[in-house]
Amino acid sequence: MNTTRVFIIDDSAVVRQGLTEIFASDPELKVCGAAQDPIIAAQKLRDVCPPPDVLTLDLEMPRMDGLTFLSKLMTQHPMPVVVCSTLTETNSEVALRALEMGAVDVLQKPKLGTRAFLHESRVRLCDAVKAATLAGRKGLRAPELPRIVKPEVDTAHAMPLQGVGRTTDKVIALGASTGGTEALATVLAEMPLDCPGIVVVQHMPEHFTRAFAKRLDGLCRIAVREARDGDAVLRGQALIAPGNQHMLLKRSGARYHVELRDGPFVSRHRPSVDVLFRSAARYVGANCLAAILTGMGDDGAKG
Repeated sequence: MNTTRVFIIDDSAVVRQGLTEIFASDPELKVCGAAQDPIIAAQKLRDVCPPPDVLTLDLEMPRMDGLTFLSKLMTQHPMPVVVCSTLTETNSEVALRALEMGAVDVLQKPKLGTRAFLHESRVRLCDAVKAATLAGRKGLRAPELPRIVKPEVDTAHAMPLQGVGRTTDKVIALGASTGGTEALATVLAEMPLDCPGIVVVQHMPEHFTRAFAKRLDGLCRIAVREARDGDAVLRGQALIAPGNQHMLLKRSGARYHVELRDGPFVSRHRPSVDVLFRSAARYVGANCLAAILTGMGDDGAKG
């Protein structure tokens, strides 16, 4: 069994210890070092042999911030990086910038001391680190996202699904996990304005999905936004499931809409691709095209 070697960079001793315990609980992972800031990390990494397979990186640290370190790392010695930071609405744009600079994934820093959250974080963190290792084996590159001049269009002008009583309207359901941010940008940027309504589950922390949807909206011809409970599924629009909430497809007459729900993790995730796909199978059936883009684990396989 191959063991993934992880190096932790975080200014909090409590977080470093917590992450070490989380990774130690997985037999496929091994912590090979830790540092409280990027300057010390650079010094320690020279002596780590063999070098780590994955780095976990905080964004807000003394002496050098995480983004500056990430930029230098990807230029001089690229390796898989999973950003583990306290994500809020005010710094989620910084986290998106980290993905653009080459980070494989961005995760919410676990709330130590909260047993349920720590367990949920353990699964997500361990899966993300393993997936980052696979990304490193395939070769790393900083994403080069398309830049599209967006027409004057918003959700109010998106084309409604056709005809009361018709059952031939199409819906596209997409699921993605680690690496999915780049994959979704590539796929959605190619969608024409008259494409079927799109619903998306991307494994992301709470608050992060709104900034992600806004970023995609600026890259794509179609309208992209974070879903709200009861939103109609419209042509030329993609709805992104909010972090920490399941999203289901529902039908009312000839119209489709989404429903947001709390609840336990399904297939180790919330939002879960399986939840979305199962609801699509029930309410849309053969008129739904579903695809899993990229990621780690089996969420979406059963759905």
